[in-house]
Amino acid sequence: VTIVEFMDPACETCSLFHPFVKDLMKKHKGKVNLVIRYAPFHQGSDVAVKILEAARKQGTYWGVLELMYESQSAWASHHQPQPVVLWKYLEHYKFDVAQLKKDMHDPAITKIIAIDLADAKLLGANKTPTFFVNGRPLTSFGYEQLQSLVEEEITANY
Repeated sequence: VTIVEFMDPACETCSLFHPFVKDLMKKHKGKVNLVIRYAPFHQGSDVAVKILEAARKQGTYWGVLELMYESQSAWASHHQPQPVVLWKYLEHYKFDVAQLKKDMHDPAITKIIAIDLADAKLLGANKTPTFFVNGRPLTSFGYEQLQSLVEEEITANY
């Protein structure tokens, strides 16, 4: 079962859903995959996405994503992301900031963002987070609805 999540690291709702999605994955270990796609709708959040993708090159993607969500109130308060504030958090937790700053300018990352935004538009994902489970969109938004759809797909496939 594959959950596709269109997310924005500056989105407060994405941050709130993150632990829930992790719990779903843990509960159904080995049966559920998560694919994260980007929809940086908040102005400036594309920089946070570039930092995430640079972290992927270092093998620290999930750690950086966790840190982004944990410190979100400091750098992305009220839908006004200030990714420059992230650097002090990343330095404090000993991420290789110099390498992140270098890698985030890779043109391939800009291309990933453009492809994800085009796919989001095509699929009608116009807010974050937007979830699809095995290609099926949520009919209404919420924790219970996502859990129900995941469990339907697990029942159908296992």
